[in-house]
Amino acid sequence: MSKTAVVTGITGQDGSYLAERLLHDGVTVHGLVLPQELNEMAESTRSIVYHAGDLADPASITRVIEEARPDVIYNLGGLSSVAFSWEHPTLVGQACGLGAVAIMEAALRLQTAIGKSVKVLQASSAEVFGNPEQIPQTELTPIRPVNPYGAAKAYAHLSAAVFRSRGLPVSTVILYNHESPRRPDTFVTRKITSRVAQIARDGGGTLSLGNLDARRDWGWAPDYVEAMLLIAAQPEADDYLIATGEAHSVGEFAALAFAQVGIDNWRDYVIVDPDLVRPAEAALQVGDATKARERLGWRPSAGFAELVGRMVDYDVAQLNERLTP
Repeated sequence: MSKTAVVTGITGQDGSYLAERLLHDGVTVHGLVLPQELNEMAESTRSIVYHAGDLADPASITRVIEEARPDVIYNLGGLSSVAFSWEHPTLVGQACGLGAVAIMEAALRLQTAIGKSVKVLQASSAEVFGNPEQIPQTELTPIRPVNPYGAAKAYAHLSAAVFRSRGLPVSTVILYNHESPRRPDTFVTRKITSRVAQIARDGGGTLSLGNLDARRDWGWAPDYVEAMLLIAAQPEADDYLIATGEAHSVGEFAALAFAQVGIDNWRDYVIVDPDLVRPAEAALQVGDATKARERLGWRPSAGFAELVGRMVDYDVAQLNERLTP
């Protein structure tokens, strides 16, 4: 029997990769999109059943889950920019925190009504650790976020354990930074690669960045989606941390991106803008994915330099396509 899945955040980086994999595996996919996106998405991808809804609107979430009657719900939606969360903390709290709990509540209600389990995969974030007490972090590292996005994700993450105690098989996947060409350029990684591609094409220009010394554990997004599928397939719900175990700085990312287009003197093109420095920069976030390796058999397939190169190559190719008559 074909399974049915609901995916929130289906138009985002992770959601798009996940939907492709689920469809390939014969799963019926329902996607939650904003009302203004419904017509466009329904016309562009007819293999997915789209529903209008908003994570900030619990009633719409309940309606979609009742209509789709899924076997599993992947909650990847929300507003995932830390910078945006400082400007709109209430909105981020509603979408990333309250919206996630509304999904769990609706899933538990459906599970009770149909008499069979409804799995939920809640996408958590390394931002829940804020200034971690230990490096690297594990699933047992204390949660103490330092920004509104991390606080909203922490509420959802802790709520998952509460709903598990009520019999709902909800797992969390604590995702460290993971990138791909599908990242919007509001994220520093894609901002770097798209701008570097343009500088290489134009033969000049500058790239404005914030703290070049900020370090993150960056992985390849399709690898992290693979982890989500493995977690959802487990017979018992649990928390899993997904990371590469390596930390690299924004400056290293920029240096590799420029090197990919043959520019070695990358600092000559970079401007440090104080306005881009976060008001409270989290301490070193690097994860220990031992549990995922041992229980799921998961390992990252692409290293840091490879993912940077792939992203730059994509942006270079995109620019070349636009120039082709």
